[in-house]
Amino acid sequence: MTLEPRLVVAARGHDGGSAVTLDEKVRPVTVGAWPGSEFFLLWGTEGSVELDGGPPTPTTMPFFAGKGGTRLLFARYQPESSAPAPVGDPDELAAEVERELPGLLEVFESGDSGMHTTDTLDYGICLEGELHLELDDGQEVRVTPGTCVVQLGTRHAWHNRGDRPALMCFVGIGAERAGRHEDARPRKSEQIQG
Repeated sequence: MTLEPRLVVAARGHDGGSAVTLDEKVRPVTVGAWPGSEFFLLWGTEGSVELDGGPPTPTTMPFFAGKGGTRLLFARYQPESSAPAPVGDPDELAAEVERELPGLLEVFESGDSGMHTTDTLDYGICLEGELHLELDDGQEVRVTPGTCVVQLGTRHAWHNRGDRPALMCFVGIGAERAGRHEDARPRKSEQIQG
């Protein structure tokens, strides 16, 4: 059975008492650059959050939160053995990613390795299937349901080497890396390989 993400928000209602202010299934975002993958953008904040100001409005874009902000999302990865290759013009595929998931593509290195680095502290929880977390030295860690990964802004990639989709829940907290310098990033279309 495939898990279908649902978001329930409990906040102070207009009368000041606690209430469910939102209860809905979350529609996946899909893009041609990663056929078969689904991103469920659940919730997010920027900076400090006021809890007593009535039902808050989530901030889910850009994809990664700024310093002190948060993002909550699910990501479903198709098995690499059966996932189709991207089809179409790389510039158009990159433009679609930027439109639907702004900020996501710019963290990826050129080529098809999937390696990327983000300015976030991430908590990742495997909910379905299995993934392999690849790190700088080529080391891979198998991640199965119930495994919790704490990602401290390191260079990494996710690989679904299994035979069924894998679902991860991610909580990202915007952070800063000490001594971070701007490096030359490839054009967005160079990050999509067909």
